[in-house]
Amino acid sequence: MKRTLFVFVGCCFAMLSFAQHNPMLWYTTPADATVKDVNDGWKNDEEWLKALPIGNGFIGAMIFGGVNKERLQLNDKTLWSGSVADNDNPDAFASLNKIRELLFAGKYKEATELTNQTQVCKGLGSGNGNGATVPYGCFQTLGDLWLDFGKQEKYEHYRRDLDLINGIASVQYEQDHVQYKREIFASYPAKALVIHLSASKPGSLSFSVAIDRPERFRTTANPKNLVMSGVMDNGAGGEGMKYSVIVTPVLKGGTLTRAGNNLEIKNATEVMLVITSATDYRLHYPDYINKDYESELQKITGRAAGMPYRTLREEHVADFSSYMKRVSFRLGNETNKLPADLLLQKNKQTRNEQGLYALYFQYGRYLLLSSSRRGSLPANLQGLWANKIQTPWNGDYHTDVNVQMNYWPAEVANLPETQEQLIDLIESLQQPGSRTAAVQYHAQGWVMHPITNVWGFTAPGEHPGWGLHVGASAWMSQHLWWHYAFTKDKDYLQKVYPVLQSAAAFYLDWLVQDPATGKLVSGPAASPENVFIAPDGSHTGISMGPSHDHQVIHDLFTHVLAAAEILNIKNETVEQIKTAITQIPDPAIGHDGRLMEWAHEFKEAEPQHRHVSHLFALYPGNQISFYKTPELAQAARKSLELRGDGGTGWSLAMKVCFWTRLHDGDHALKLLNRLLNPVHSSGVEMTNSGGTYNNLFCAHPPFQIDGNFGATAGIAEMLLQSHEDFIELLPALPSLWKDGEIKGLCARGGFELDFKWKEGRLIQASLLSKKGGTCRVRYGVKEIRLETIAGKRFTLNGLIN
Repeated sequence: MKRTLFVFVGCCFAMLSFAQHNPMLWYTTPADATVKDVNDGWKNDEEWLKALPIGNGFIGAMIFGGVNKERLQLNDKTLWSGSVADNDNPDAFASLNKIRELLFAGKYKEATELTNQTQVCKGLGSGNGNGATVPYGCFQTLGDLWLDFGKQEKYEHYRRDLDLINGIASVQYEQDHVQYKREIFASYPAKALVIHLSASKPGSLSFSVAIDRPERFRTTANPKNLVMSGVMDNGAGGEGMKYSVIVTPVLKGGTLTRAGNNLEIKNATEVMLVITSATDYRLHYPDYINKDYESELQKITGRAAGMPYRTLREEHVADFSSYMKRVSFRLGNETNKLPADLLLQKNKQTRNEQGLYALYFQYGRYLLLSSSRRGSLPANLQGLWANKIQTPWNGDYHTDVNVQMNYWPAEVANLPETQEQLIDLIESLQQPGSRTAAVQYHAQGWVMHPITNVWGFTAPGEHPGWGLHVGASAWMSQHLWWHYAFTKDKDYLQKVYPVLQSAAAFYLDWLVQDPATGKLVSGPAASPENVFIAPDGSHTGISMGPSHDHQVIHDLFTHVLAAAEILNIKNETVEQIKTAITQIPDPAIGHDGRLMEWAHEFKEAEPQHRHVSHLFALYPGNQISFYKTPELAQAARKSLELRGDGGTGWSLAMKVCFWTRLHDGDHALKLLNRLLNPVHSSGVEMTNSGGTYNNLFCAHPPFQIDGNFGATAGIAEMLLQSHEDFIELLPALPSLWKDGEIKGLCARGGFELDFKWKEGRLIQASLLSKKGGTCRVRYGVKEIRLETIAGKRFTLNGLIN
């Protein structure tokens, strides 16, 4: 695809026609930086959803691309209100056995009432998702950087884009016969945001620089920089986290002066703005305090601002592209001929814009790399990007599907380093989770529930209907195992094994014997956020033995036993797990042919509920197998058919993944197209309004990034699966994806695969073995077995028809 751009050569611009090779989001109009954000934290801002995201895992920005006035909405991922609080409820345990007795006796109304009174956290919990002013806290905007060019003249030849491989956003236009260009990126090596402005005519850059946020800030203009600092609300009537942001201009030509709390730049030819930030937070229970943040910030700022722009850019591109180039993906002969917003609209009509699918896949990888880098916190509900004081659901870590979904593509899409941040968070929760297990349940090991924050919150939520998800620590632990399964790093497994075993130890105490069946069951517990109509007519979500809990606990026990065998660990806990796993109920099929969500065939209050938690064993688990348990797979299909194809953004993404495991690529594509439906809904909608915003962010709505990541994983699962004891190529290829090629997908066992297909048939494939060992690879009815050598690539000609 040929495009004409203005290219800066020395101090002049030249016209250049070039072929666009890297996947890009691009647009021909800016987001309007002059439109004010609405005050309601639960409503998105349409112009913000047109802005383009950049990030380095620590600091990020949403770039509006305004011509006369530019806005960069800033984020520091550690910037939270709130503080450490004691949320474990010592009164909960006294009622636990009584609740179980009532549930086993079928007295759901009485059991639910007692559960609602007792099986909750102490204190205010998450503030019902409005935690900005309570101890739980909220992820918040860092603020806004404003560049005011003081012009109103018309402009032409406008383009803004985001290069997904190099991680650079750019803005280009012509105004008053001068060509202007901006490049913006978030450098991980420099730990800084960098903005570079240039003009074709010397001395043409004049603008003011300001920085602010909605509350709790002070901005000071110094001779050489702007500094904004403040202290957050700790939620308990005092001061919380401290933060600081520094904006450092570096000019070529022109002058820099102070104007009140702003900086004025006049008649420059080039300007580089270096934005750095820090908070006094560190992920370290129980204090979470980094006393050296100010000196560390000064050091980072000095290094970044002292480097030439070209060096900063080269360093950033070398770093970022080294990850993004690991995977390439092409479908058909499609190229990115349309701006992203128009491409979405066109796909709504055709349902087959193959360039969009490949772009969306790489965008998911881009967002994960941008929001999760070594040493940072994990990607949260909005990744790294939020423009409010009260972010929806506190922008926290929901652990009943959402944060896990963020990391579903990490290993298979060849970004395993991003998973390390989630692993760090899980490890940090073992100690507070051990306290929760002891205080709340008088149990050994550690446990967490459906939400956590940066302050070590592991207690149940403030209402059991959603807050009593006791299976969260088992589900989170799956990611500890996955990282080993894909990398075969035995030293890593040795490091995390105590966390895995301790998580399992909790469930050894938690599970109780069902007097009717003799099986070990979980409860009282909810199937995340869903509700049934009990035999006594009451509406409740609380029962004994929800299928989801049993599936995630079975998954955890399986992985602990596998890890113990690999590491040659033998102890009493391992022996207890060996016994207990045989007593956990297997997934069951109801009389209507569906997989049962609860231990009994209750009538659902909402048959098309967005959560489909009882299919965990299908995906991301593997207890239900297309090949080994075909009856259960068929029951899962029946459940999905009756659940329907609607849902929130993340729910649609999850269903994409379910259908790939059922080897139904066409249905998976149908759900992917449903997710890619362009939407403009800004408020909270919990049923059937999922889709995609102008900048390809996932719409829950409001914006929630997990759907981006879930769909990226789903696309990978269409093309490659490795959860069985073999690798399978093209297991769920949509019939419309006739021709394509992908390179760099990863499989369990430490393998990386490249393959190509034409007219729906595999024509080329190879496998790189990173660790050596035996490998089975399947395509259709063909299967080959390889004895691999570490570092060697093997052709898979035996699979080609």
